[in-house]
Amino acid sequence: MRKIAKGRGADLRRGRSRHGRDVHCQRRPGSGQPARLSLGAVCVYPQNAGWNNDRPSLVFYSYGAHNLSNQVGQHYVLNNQTGGATARTCTGYNGTGDCQGFIQPGYYVDKDLTPINSILLVRP
Repeated sequence: MRKIAKGRGADLRRGRSRHGRDVHCQRRPGSGQPARLSLGAVCVYPQNAGWNNDRPSLVFYSYGAHNLSNQVGQHYVLNNQTGGATARTCTGYNGTGDCQGFIQPGYYVDKDLTPINSILLVRP
């Protein structure tokens, strides 16, 4: 199990991926862990909703910064980008401020997004 460089209480677990046409993240039924997700996506699940019946509230596919609004409390952030691309949570908008750790492909973090204003998708 890997840990992100910064962030309190980070809970990272290994996920699995496969090609798919769906635009939402999915978990393996009954496992409680992420499994299948369209390659190249980073998904944010609703506050305190776990995997929310495989329905994230946000899905990001393109590299770069993605600003957040009205995202407070605990959320799962799942990275299934390909080719070693990582994801970071940042306290400032547009990928600025304190960008915390690196979420590796196939991992998710259970994170308090209250102080987070953007998610940065990073090319390898």
